[in-house]
Amino acid sequence: MRIAVASGKGGTGKTTVATNLATVTAQDGRAVAYLDCDVEEPNGALFLKPAITESRDITVSIPKVDLGLCTHCGLCGRICQYSAITPVNKDVLVFPELCHSCGGCWLVCPVGAITESPRAVGKLDTGMAGNVHFVQGILNIGESRSVPVISQVKKSAPEVDLEIIDSPPGTSCPVIESVRDADFVLLVTEPTPFGLNDLELAVETMRALGIPFGVVVNRSGIGDDRIHAYCRGKDIPILADIPDDRKIAEAYSRGDLIVKVLPEYQRVFENLMKTIYK
Repeated sequence: MRIAVASGKGGTGKTTVATNLATVTAQDGRAVAYLDCDVEEPNGALFLKPAITESRDITVSIPKVDLGLCTHCGLCGRICQYSAITPVNKDVLVFPELCHSCGGCWLVCPVGAITESPRAVGKLDTGMAGNVHFVQGILNIGESRSVPVISQVKKSAPEVDLEIIDSPPGTSCPVIESVRDADFVLLVTEPTPFGLNDLELAVETMRALGIPFGVVVNRSGIGDDRIHAYCRGKDIPILADIPDDRKIAEAYSRGDLIVKVLPEYQRVFENLMKTIYK
């Protein structure tokens, strides 16, 4: 089973839910993998504290031009929709940051002057955090395309009973890549006007994708009941309420898992997992 933990905005407690849920489920004897797909700012390792056993570069293919073979026909520039390769006089300019690795340019080249060349865009770390299999992707600084890194994180997941995917915030392409083959999505929100606005966007996205989902309200009690009223009106199940507890905030600031330092919250995550499996 694949459970993605997502949110319409950052800072709602998505990683808090994902890491604690993975830890609690692994305690039951199930094989669990935590996949940190928030590759622009992965922080699950701060709480799970994994022992990294393998680290490697994540690469994408970009064109490499052999000017000795090139006939300057211009077909590569015409097929590229992103202006990542441009013939100029007797030269061919390649802009790696714009390339989407579609392969069109080297497929249309009539003389084979364009070949694939690897370019590192991020890093993949794998290891163990206690009983939890840990996989994280880290996008290189300055890179704009996080989807290839997210894809590699998901492909690198071991065979387990449960994958918990910590998705990026928002509703854009990286989120779609993270959740698109999930069996269930947990939308983590907070009871604030911003939380409600971005929850509505996330709900529309999940319904467009046709993925079952439910809501976790974090820091419950800091605002009003508009989140609960919205979910009731839209027939959206609220699967858990995590209260606005100073002790939780203190544990978070130290990089501690809630269920490790505040055992009274163990039942919250146990019940959450039982509800999902129903």
